[in-house]
Amino acid sequence: MAEPARLRLFVALELPAAAREALAVFCDEAADPKIWRPVRDEALHVTLAFLGHRPAEDAATVSSVLSRCAGPAPPLAFGGALLLPPRRARVLCAEVADVEGELGALQARVAAGLVHAGVYEPSHRPFRPHATVARLRSGARSPRSAPVVDPSPLAFLGETLTLYRSGGAVYEPLARVPLPRASTSSG
Repeated sequence: MAEPARLRLFVALELPAAAREALAVFCDEAADPKIWRPVRDEALHVTLAFLGHRPAEDAATVSSVLSRCAGPAPPLAFGGALLLPPRRARVLCAEVADVEGELGALQARVAAGLVHAGVYEPSHRPFRPHATVARLRSGARSPRSAPVVDPSPLAFLGETLTLYRSGGAVYEPLARVPLPRASTSSG
């Protein structure tokens, strides 16, 4: 009997084109190509929940949870350069500033919904919003300090909650839930 298909899944916030472009510029300026392997521009995102290897049928469950958890597009901005994990860094990132706390609230809703659905076990580490722009090359030595170049402090709105299937460096979107822009009322 064949083993059921399993997919490596994660939930992320997609970034608008201007944010991805700013991250690509940051990567070009900050990532020494002898040390870092850049993340493809179309793959830049903010991870909200890493689910790991899951049965293929869990994708429909996750998609349903994302539809229920979506809220207004969170206002965000890029902060400084960041190496993660702090000791023996494996990734070069741009810190993502959660301007009004809406990204943290969105991540908490997504995590709680996925836990309730039985498809996710949350990390013990607190949520630290960031966008990975480069990964340490095989055999390269991890830098001791972050680059002196920071990303542009671009302000933007998160666009879409997306369930991705990860196949190494290739991310395939399986479900997308657009986030509405908060409406403003004039008085």
